[in-house]
Amino acid sequence: MKPIMQAKVFIVLVLPFLLVCCGGADKDYIWKNREVTVSAYNSLASQTVGNPSVAAWGDTLVNGMRVVAVSRDLIGLGLGYGTQVKIEGLKGIYQVKDKMHSRYRNRIDVFMGKDLERAKNWGQKKLTIAYRVKRDTIRSK
Repeated sequence: MKPIMQAKVFIVLVLPFLLVCCGGADKDYIWKNREVTVSAYNSLASQTVGNPSVAAWGDTLVNGMRVVAVSRDLIGLGLGYGTQVKIEGLKGIYQVKDKMHSRYRNRIDVFMGKDLERAKNWGQKKLTIAYRVKRDTIRSK
């Protein structure tokens, strides 16, 4: 089969199936918005207790990962381990893989590997984040 014919078969037969099958899972989730303080952190011994490359839930962090640490008060609001997060001003989707010291409130830290200068330049900002939660886990007010 010629490449053009293969592409037509894919578009006509396979693509609609993928959209119906895989796109349906997203209907079980919603994106919630929240304004938080966003700072940055690195995998450096001076910024942690213990191994600087191991996050609080045991994940090994490496440069280039899109990871955030969350303050513990946000975990109960749906920002638990593995939650997907979009951050105003940053591209892509980040994942919650770390948690912060209990003294912090309404805050996330963006992982910036070993790039201390980038983290310092980022500073601390009040930004809106969006995080993905399962519909059936939303608390009634």
